Amino acid sequence: MNRLARACTALFASAALLAGGGALAQEAPAPAAAAARVIGFDQAIEIALAQNDDLRQARNNAALGALDVAQARRDFVPDLRASAQSSRAFGREDGDTTRTATAGLTSGVTLFNGFANTATLAGAKSASAADQADLARAGETVVFTVATDFLALVQQREELRVQRENLTAQAALAAQIDTYVKAGARTIADLYQQQANVASAQLAVVQAERAAELARIEIIRTLRLDPRGTYEFVTPDIDKPGAIAHEPLDTLIQRAFATRADIKASEARLEAARQDIRVAKSTRWPTVSLSAGYGSSYSSADPAGWRDQFSDERGGSVGLNIALPLYDRDATRIATRRAEIRADSAQIDLDTLEQEVGSQVRTALLDLESAQAQLTAAEAQRAAAVRALEVTDQRYKVGAATLVELTQSRATQVEAASAAVAALYDVEFRRRLLAYHVGGLTPESVRF
Repeated sequence: MNRLARACTALFASAALLAGGGALAQEAPAPAAAAARVIGFDQAIEIALAQNDDLRQARNNAALGALDVAQARRDFVPDLRASAQSSRAFGREDGDTTRTATAGLTSGVTLFNGFANTATLAGAKSASAADQADLARAGETVVFTVATDFLALVQQREELRVQRENLTAQAALAAQIDTYVKAGARTIADLYQQQANVASAQLAVVQAERAAELARIEIIRTLRLDPRGTYEFVTPDIDKPGAIAHEPLDTLIQRAFATRADIKASEARLEAARQDIRVAKSTRWPTVSLSAGYGSSYSSADPAGWRDQFSDERGGSVGLNIALPLYDRDATRIATRRAEIRADSAQIDLDTLEQEVGSQVRTALLDLESAQAQLTAAEAQRAAAVRALEVTDQRYKVGAATLVELTQSRATQVEAASAAVAALYDVEFRRRLLAYHVGGLTPESVRF
């Protein structure tokens, strides 16, 4: 019996250590943890917006699109080129050599090319607008991902709290049963059964601790932080949300069509594809360009010096060039047809995206309403489970209930508490998911 008492004492001590260890570590961190980098929700969003790889790639694409617009604008401006040439001619009979040199400036500008330059500029602007919209949507995705990761971390910490409370209660009950066994009021089988319950609660705590740590690692991955560093994420307190008012489904879908950045990007790409049709058709028109040149030359065969020659030989020219296409082996027709097919594909992509967005908003709204109903039911279930556990515990103390009944009642209470935690954070997640699908998500709108 003494051996059993010592084993029980060791078991209760380890259970108490597991149950209270996490809280003690948070209240009195070790010296090494003092150097941890503390990151709150707002700071996490700033870090993610600066370091996320997808967002950085979207910024590069937007910058390239802006360069394409700048290049298309330059096509309306005359160019300017400087040229110089020097040569030496060798005589076949007398062996004399003649040196010549020329230098000049030339410029040219396209006056009309079937509106290809204007269509190219319009298409470049539309493509750049699409890249900017993609960048905006990538930013919304980053903000939503950070908010989701923080919600997951808060939920796992709350689940850990529930499991630690259960472990504390199970250890206390085991100690109480040990007292009953020593007094002869309970059989040793009850003590053995409760020891198994304590061990099971210990395992649940360990699993919850692992889940919480995995949630921290996910935030580190999202923020692209150094995995070798030490970080402490400050999670906000989330109370039970009240009734969440939302707009009617038709209004939400219409707002999504008007707000979603990816829809704007798809519309801009459709417009760019339509401009490509204009570019392809432009080769049916004549091309009119203006050119001008000015220069001088020098030859060693002329007895005058090079200064005089460059002065005397100065001259310029201005020319108007017109090129009329007569037969291009159906190149224009084929290019136009290809551009039309690409525009039709862009229209299909837009239609598909709008259909998908409408379905996303409809599903997200349904899931939010369902999550709210589940939260109400989970809260009621938890309250009822707490009352049932209290009654069963009192009955067990007076010998009117068995340990099996008490164990089942406590398991029901823990399950109900976990379900309530999951339901609470599911509502918070669904609310933000609906906002993400509607579009226009900002750090302020996802703040806790």
